[in-house]
Amino acid sequence: MEKTDERTDVVLLAPGSYNPITIRHLRLFEVARDYLHFTGEYKVVKGIISPVSDGYKKKGLAEGQHRLSMTQLAVQTSDWIKVDPWECLMKDWTETVEVLRHHQQQQLVGMINEENMDQKSGCRKHNERKRDSSSQDVPNCICLECRAVPQVKLLCGVDVFESFGNPNLWKPEHIVEIVSSFGVVCVTRNGVDAQKLIYESDVLWRYRNNIHLVEEGITHDVSSTKVRLSLRRGISIRYLVPDPVLDYIKTHKLYSKESEEKNSDLVLEPLVRYTKNLQ
Repeated sequence: MEKTDERTDVVLLAPGSYNPITIRHLRLFEVARDYLHFTGEYKVVKGIISPVSDGYKKKGLAEGQHRLSMTQLAVQTSDWIKVDPWECLMKDWTETVEVLRHHQQQQLVGMINEENMDQKSGCRKHNERKRDSSSQDVPNCICLECRAVPQVKLLCGVDVFESFGNPNLWKPEHIVEIVSSFGVVCVTRNGVDAQKLIYESDVLWRYRNNIHLVEEGITHDVSSTKVRLSLRRGISIRYLVPDPVLDYIKTHKLYSKESEEKNSDLVLEPLVRYTKNLQ
């Protein structure tokens, strides 16, 4: 009898500005996948990059069409990390918990569609048939009820994890839903005690078993902010971003001193939305 894989299927979802995407963004996926596989409990089936929309109003945020194109170029050689444009194409900023809900629903829809295709084709994709008591051939289908929908988990760096402590950036009820219903895979870095962040938060402590802290063995002190600064200083960023991304930046002349001032007269959308709710 063939041994079944009892690991839980996981989809790693990483929303973010990607302004621009760097090699460290891509490494987060690889490091997180290795960690989850090594636990023996999870099987990562997909990674999703979800660039934020222009409605986020972050200072220096390049236009969504550019950030979307750069992320797509960055993952063109990956066989498991994909870019989803749903969030980026929204006019208004979409809350992270809503992005997680959307992609969790998409996993269910995808499974239902796959099941329907199997039924229509007589489960030919499995190429297996079994006989019932009357010796008739019966498709050996995997029922939807017997299959677990892949779990969508938030993948982030420790800076996002630290921001959970800012009530003007996150709604408390959203943090509860994220850590309880989805789960977090946080890749930490030296100098930040993520365990302490969990210990000092009642919510994070309550759902600590659903939070995975992953230590990055080979650290990369690369960030989008430093990449943009280097570009303004005329310093090479080769090997800090994928080569196709570097070519795209040069072609479209992105990230100048002027572009860094974009949205400087605006307030970050979460701060506007949540501060208003607190008044």
